[in-house]
Amino acid sequence: MSFPRIALLVMTLLLSGCANAGDWVELGGQRYKVEIADDDAERARGLMFRDELAAGTGMIFLHEREEPQAYWMKNTRIPLDILYFDNTRKLVAQQRDVPPCSAGNACPPYPSNAPARYVLELNAGEAARLKLQNGAVLKLGGGLRTLP
Repeated sequence: MSFPRIALLVMTLLLSGCANAGDWVELGGQRYKVEIADDDAERARGLMFRDELAAGTGMIFLHEREEPQAYWMKNTRIPLDILYFDNTRKLVAQQRDVPPCSAGNACPPYPSNAPARYVLELNAGEAARLKLQNGAVLKLGGGLRTLP
């Protein structure tokens, strides 16, 4: 491989690593650094097989359209709050303190019970700590600002 190709490869890797470094959401006056799951494979994997989720972090799932959603905890080892938001990023449903599940395909679903487009997973107890109520607005920052 020639030097220009190596330099281009290194720059591409560095830039792709930085692309998500500033992604964050704000909810209830609290800012969270988030990982983004915006395709089927990333949404399916979610937070599976992790032993912890650092304080002040979460994962946001982006869907192409607003519709009823249902998440489950298959192979998820940490309890979570699952928060559902509509097209306008208003909180429309909450599943709090959802326990880990190691039962594979027998893990129960946790539905939104309302059409949602954005789903935010945080450590269990965050929704209660923030005293979240439906109607709370999710603010997007970093690279997420360009989302409709």
